[in-house]
Amino acid sequence: MLDKWAHRADLAEQAINDRHASRLWGLPKTNLAVVAWPPTTKERLFIHWHYWWQAHYLDCLVDAALRRPTASRRARIRHTMRGIRIRNLRALKINRYYDDKSWLALAMSRANQVRKVKVPTALDELERDIIGGVDGLTDVLPWRTGETFYNTPTNGPAAIMMARTGRLDQAIRVTDWVFDHLLNDEGLIMDGLRMRMHGPEIVRDIHPYCQGVSLGSCLDIALKLRERAGFEHSEEIDGYEDAERADEAIRFIARIRSLVAAIATEMASPQGVIDWNTGDGDGGLFKGILARYLADVAVRLPADSPANRATKKVAARLVLASAESVWNHRLEVDGLPVFATDWTQDARLPHNYGLGASSISETLGVIRIDERDLSVQLSGWMLMEAAARIAKDVEDKQNQK
Repeated sequence: MLDKWAHRADLAEQAINDRHASRLWGLPKTNLAVVAWPPTTKERLFIHWHYWWQAHYLDCLVDAALRRPTASRRARIRHTMRGIRIRNLRALKINRYYDDKSWLALAMSRANQVRKVKVPTALDELERDIIGGVDGLTDVLPWRTGETFYNTPTNGPAAIMMARTGRLDQAIRVTDWVFDHLLNDEGLIMDGLRMRMHGPEIVRDIHPYCQGVSLGSCLDIALKLRERAGFEHSEEIDGYEDAERADEAIRFIARIRSLVAAIATEMASPQGVIDWNTGDGDGGLFKGILARYLADVAVRLPADSPANRATKKVAARLVLASAESVWNHRLEVDGLPVFATDWTQDARLPHNYGLGASSISETLGVIRIDERDLSVQLSGWMLMEAAARIAKDVEDKQNQK
């Protein structure tokens, strides 16, 4: 199973890099992903800056390098971080959107795990800037500076970053706020809360990546709490150094169990394929992000109780069934995959674009092909990497027996 998914992830990586990877403005030792294929001239020149799309591109590059390190993969990661720094034109922290900055902080932090990759010192400054943006009234981050909209897509990745960088109490406060305010009756996490003159107004939209980042924050918090409590392999809390923290860990693990069950019931087909419609643009990334953190649960959630083992199996099934469906519905162009935006339907060839800055098809208003967007293809690559990660975990456990 591992060889199959690793090979598919390799092909997804090659498809993205062949079609989208490009030097920034011809500068040596730079790399960014062009946001569409086939691209317009403006897109090839990176006229419009997609800060958080590049963060997820970097995250996928890190996935591939951690799976199988090579000199070329390490170089591409270094060149991409350099390209991001240059294209942002100013310091990385200069961005109004805290969700964008949190995604880049997570991706750069993960790049630190790749041998012989040195993460720029700008990462520390970026993390401090994110922490400094926490609102004094709500104790969570606004979506962007000057806003009174507080949402899961911002606070989820920020809480993951907080937990991973040792700011555990702050991560707990942020994640508790999300679950206290944005959990709906079906057990899914809603988009956000907007402060109005007449009082708070819940934005009830449901997005796959809200579920993903909520899983991720709960998991990283639970694992840190277990570590601080002095135990790694049991849910029994009596006799441990810090029973209160151990009990807190169970609270976050219970949230993971419930949320995975709700995702399986509400967001997936009976066969386990995530079938939530997210379309193109930013939405193209949403299901891939969910798959990333479902794989995290499948691999990292402690297998020390029947309930946890059942949750790990459901999370793995959702990823593997989705990956199989997406692969079976792919198109192939020059032997490389084009992934569908709808994970249960055949991919469409993005043939309406690429004739220039104002192509005939754009002028005539031809229906837009979602598969043209980098975001959609990155989701497919993320999904293949998630499946490969689960397959490796299964193989490793079998080899240990």
